Amino acid sequence: MPPYSGRNTPRILVAGAGIGGLTVALSLHAAGFDDVLLVEACPRLRPVGAGINLQPAAVRELTELGLGDALDAAAVATSRLQYHHRYGGLIWSEPRGRAAGYHWPQFSIHRARLQELLLAAVRERLGPGAVVTGRRLTGYRQTRTGGVPAVRALAAGESTPYTGDLLIAADGVNSAVRATMYPGEGPPVSNGICMWRGVTEGPAYLDARTMTIFGCNSRVKAVVYPVTRPDAAGRCLLNWVVETREDSGPSDGGPSDGGPSDGARPDGSSEADWDSAASPDRVLAHLDGWRTGFLDLHAIVGAAPRILRYPMIDRDPLPSWVDGRVVLLGDAAHPMYPTGSNGASQAIVDARVLAYELAHHDVDEALARYDAARRPETSRLLAAHRRLEPDPLLHQVELLAPNGFSDIREVLPAHRLADIRSCTRQVTGVDAAGLNARPSWNVPARTAPVCAWSTPQG
Repeated sequence: MPPYSGRNTPRILVAGAGIGGLTVALSLHAAGFDDVLLVEACPRLRPVGAGINLQPAAVRELTELGLGDALDAAAVATSRLQYHHRYGGLIWSEPRGRAAGYHWPQFSIHRARLQELLLAAVRERLGPGAVVTGRRLTGYRQTRTGGVPAVRALAAGESTPYTGDLLIAADGVNSAVRATMYPGEGPPVSNGICMWRGVTEGPAYLDARTMTIFGCNSRVKAVVYPVTRPDAAGRCLLNWVVETREDSGPSDGGPSDGGPSDGARPDGSSEADWDSAASPDRVLAHLDGWRTGFLDLHAIVGAAPRILRYPMIDRDPLPSWVDGRVVLLGDAAHPMYPTGSNGASQAIVDARVLAYELAHHDVDEALARYDAARRPETSRLLAAHRRLEPDPLLHQVELLAPNGFSDIREVLPAHRLADIRSCTRQVTGVDAAGLNARPSWNVPARTAPVCAWSTPQG
């Protein structure tokens, strides 16, 4: 691809066409920036992944991008979050989304359906050539021509770089752009928790809109929620995760049960173990003796067409997300544990804030304002996710009632249980009143300011 030479319209390069990259492209387009190119490493964008949650803050942003109806048709509006003992007893239940006072729902959706929805919108609004696939960016260089800064994004196997006025890195937890910005950081950090994930067709349970967390001990926890509405037979797709400590449960002699070896990860597992397939029996061994009542967790795990093993990883907060005309977004900036169901949501919020600031300020000021607004907030969320806030109280329930209970109030007083509500708020972000009252980040129809990009600097 020849170097970009135009200056009347800024060219913005986006590394990665995941949820964050696609949303920032749509946000930039809505803010008046039309020359946006997404460079994606995957040769073909395929529907992969499992279920995710979109918090109301993210749903608001996608709705204001004109995607509300499409989201509502593709997702499940989560009604409640419930914690249960591994023997079925209800520990805590709280409303979510609109039922919790937000003006927007919380949505549970298959990641692939969300990505397809965003990709279709990008191709419709920015054109079919807005996404280039099969091009893995490996880093960047910054240059000046006549005093005007530019970024050259380097791609594996290509001699001619992609050149633009700004590079937005939305290339995930193993971001090559972040590695260029912070070359000594090293790999992501694991907390020793392994996540076994799957999506299974099964009977809807409760109101068919409830996210359920089972298990109270410090070794094993399970999370289940629907990502599609029930069909005529009352069946839906159920996303599930079983979390285990690396030193817990039976060994099947696989690589992850041994000591560190060549390519060892921080949790002791090998490179091949991450995102690796697993058998249902290996997961079910961790659920031995569980009785989950209204939901047959054993049957759901056993019927999963595919189970993948993932480590629970994140990265430490950075001192800055900005290097000249390069800026980080989403997991490239702030990967966090999935305990608050908030990773994708924060990437969406990043995208909207960045586009809003770029539409209203000189590019250097816009990047600084974006960094100042989003980095402290996501650092706070990252710390809350690391504390796994609700879990200590759940562990206490296990210690006080290891054999289960019929009424949680006989185990813990109501004021202690209410602590769970404050914990969940800490890991999901802004409260209802704050989100409902905040002005919109929509940008009125406009032409992107030329002076913010073309004026020579220094």
